[in-house]
Amino acid sequence: MRMKLYQLLVNRHSGISHRYHKVHDNGGAARKVLSWLYLFYLNFCYYLLFCRFLGQPEKEKLYEEKRLITNQTESQMRMQEGPSVQEAVDMLARYEVISFDIFDTLILRPFDEPTALFFLLGERLGFMDFRRLRVEAEQEARQEKHRQAGSFEVSLADIWNRLEEKTGLSAKQGMELETELERKYCYGNPFMLQVFLKLVEMGKRIVITSDMYLPRTFLEELLKEKGFVGAEKVYVSNEYGQSKANGGLYRLVLGDLGLGRNQMIHMGDNERSDVEMAGRQGVVSCHYPYVHKKAVMFRAYDMSPIVGAAYRGLVDNHLYCGLNAYSPEYEYGYIYGGLFAVGYCSFIREYCRLHQVDKVLFLSRDGDILSRVYRKLYPQENTEYVYWSRKAAVKLMAASDRYDFFRRFLDHKVSQKLSIGEIFRSMELEALLSELLQCDAGMPGQTMQYDVGVPGQLRKSDLLTSENVKYVKKLLTNNWDRVLACYQEEHEAAKLYYEKVLADCRKVVAVDIGWAGSGAIALKTLVEKVWGIPCNVKGMIAGTNTLHNFEPYASETFLQAGELISYMYSMAHNRDLMKKHDPNKDYNVYWELLLSSPTRQFTGFGFRRDEAGNVLKEPELHFGKYDENQEGIREIQRGILDFAGQYQKHFKDQDWLFRISGRDAYAPMLAAAGQKEKYLKAVAKRFALDINV
Repeated sequence: MRMKLYQLLVNRHSGISHRYHKVHDNGGAARKVLSWLYLFYLNFCYYLLFCRFLGQPEKEKLYEEKRLITNQTESQMRMQEGPSVQEAVDMLARYEVISFDIFDTLILRPFDEPTALFFLLGERLGFMDFRRLRVEAEQEARQEKHRQAGSFEVSLADIWNRLEEKTGLSAKQGMELETELERKYCYGNPFMLQVFLKLVEMGKRIVITSDMYLPRTFLEELLKEKGFVGAEKVYVSNEYGQSKANGGLYRLVLGDLGLGRNQMIHMGDNERSDVEMAGRQGVVSCHYPYVHKKAVMFRAYDMSPIVGAAYRGLVDNHLYCGLNAYSPEYEYGYIYGGLFAVGYCSFIREYCRLHQVDKVLFLSRDGDILSRVYRKLYPQENTEYVYWSRKAAVKLMAASDRYDFFRRFLDHKVSQKLSIGEIFRSMELEALLSELLQCDAGMPGQTMQYDVGVPGQLRKSDLLTSENVKYVKKLLTNNWDRVLACYQEEHEAAKLYYEKVLADCRKVVAVDIGWAGSGAIALKTLVEKVWGIPCNVKGMIAGTNTLHNFEPYASETFLQAGELISYMYSMAHNRDLMKKHDPNKDYNVYWELLLSSPTRQFTGFGFRRDEAGNVLKEPELHFGKYDENQEGIREIQRGILDFAGQYQKHFKDQDWLFRISGRDAYAPMLAAAGQKEKYLKAVAKRFALDINV
C-alpha cells in the first residue's frame, strides 16, 4: 500500500517528484513531516486547482551565478562584523570564567559541513552511500534517545551501535576510524588560538562547553594536539544528557563551578545555542561569527560534492576566521585561481605519469605561477620554467606559417591607430622597412611593384588601415627571404637554448593557458621539424578556443590526435563550458589575469656579444616592459600559493582529493560571472593587461 501511494502521489508526475524531493531529502524528522504535507498540497493544486505546470520539473539555471560584492573584500567585510583578536581578549578577560565552544569556534574542519567527513570515512570503509547512512543513523539514535530519556544527546557509541545494526559494520572499528579521521583533518582556528593563548597567559580560568557526540577524552586530546592547552575542564553534552541548545548544559556548568549570573562568559558560533540560550541561563555571550554563514552567498556550489566541500571549507575558514583582511587581488587569486591551479597541476602530473613524460615545461609567462604551484605540490618532479611567448613564436614560425605571422602582426593591428613604423618595430624589422622604402623611392636596389590602384607611396608615419594592409603584406611577401634573414640569428639562439632544455629528454609536455594552443604547437613544430631535436613535444592547455572565437576549430586536429590536451574544456568534453566561455566578454582576460606574472614580457632570443661587439655562441633572452600593478599581480600569486599550500597541508595523504575535474576548477569563475561579469570587470579594472603580440 505504501509503494502504491508513493507511485500515485510522488512518481506519477516528474514535476511533483522533483519538488517533493527538494524538501524531503537530507532533512531531519521535522522536515520530513513538512515534506509530506507539501506533497499533499502539490497533488491538491495539480488535480483540483488544475495547476498543470506542477507536473513539469522546475527549470534550474544551467550556470550558477552569485551577487558578489565589489566595494570591499569578503575578509574586510568579516573584520567589520566580528571582534578582532584584541577586542575579543579584552571582552572575555573581564569575566571570572571564560567558556568556549569547540567545533567551528576553537576547532575547524577543512570542509564546509561536518558530514563531508563521512565521504572519506565511507571510502576507508569501502561502503557505498555511507554518508547518507551515517547521517540517518545519528538522526535515528537521537530520536530513540529522546523516546527513552527525553534528551536528544547521544554518544558516538549510540550512533555506531545503530549503524552496526543497519549495515553490519563493526561499531568498534567504525568509531576508531571516525575519531582517527577527525583527529587527522581537524585543525586549530588561527584566530581563536591567539585569543585562547593570550587568555592563558593572563591566568584566566577557561572551560570548554560543547554539544557533541564525540567522547570527552577524545576532545580533550584533540584540543591539546591543536594547541589549546590550559582549559580547566571540558563539558560535553553527551556525558550529561544536557545541551547548550536547551540551556541545561549551561546550568550544569554554572552549578559545578559555583558561579552566579553574569560571572561567566561563553564564546561560540551558534546564534541560538551559544548566544540566545546562554543569555537565558545568566551566561554572558560573545558571538564568534560562523565562518560559513555569509560565505554561502558567494561560494560556488555547482561542484562535485567532495571537492566542493573541501574547496568551500578552506576558503570560508581562511577568509572568515577574522584573523586578517586581504586585498581584492589576493582574494581573486585565492578564491578563483587556487583550486584551478591545484587541479591543473594535478591533471598535468597524472598525464605525465601515465604517458612516461620526461619533463614538464612551463611556458613563460602564464606558466610562472603554475610552475611554482607544481613544485610546491610535487617537488621531486622534473620541471623547468622556460621562456616562450606569442611574439617569439610568431617570429620563429614565420618560415613555416606566414599566414599566422601576417594575422597577428598585421591583421590584428588594423585600425588600432598604429603607424606602419610602429608595426615594423614590433616585428623587429624597422631597419628592413627603411631599406625597402628607400628602394621603392628610387634608391639603388630592388624596387617594389605595387598592384594597380595603390594610394601613393607607403610611409612610416602612415597608420595601418584595412586599405593599406594588403600593400604592407605585398611588400613583405616580395621580400620574404630578407624578412626570414632578419630572424636567422634568433632561430639559432632559440635552438641552442632548447637543445639545453631538452637534453636527455625524449618526451616533454609544454604547459600554457590556451586558447588555440598555438604557443605549444609552434614549439612542437620547431623542435621536431625545424631544429631536428629528437624529442616529442605534447601541448597542455587549460582551455581551448570556443564557439565564440573567429577560428573555433583552429586546434581541433591536434586535440583529436592527442598532440594537444585540454584540462577544463574542449569540443570533446565539458562542452557547456566551451559554449559559455566567451572571449568577447573578456573571459580569456579574466583567466590570463589569474596567471599574470610580475616579470617582464619575453620578446625573443639572441646571442650575447662581448665588449667588442663580437657574437658569442651563448643564447641571450630579450625582455620588454613590465605589466602594470606589479603589487596586485604579486598579491594574486600569493593568494594562489596560499590556497595550494593549505590544500596540500590538509589533503596530502588523500591523493584522490587532488583529482579535481576541469568542471570543478571552472565552477568558482562561473559563479563569479553573474550580474554580467560585474565582479570580474571590477577586478580587471585594477590592471591594464596587454594581450596583443
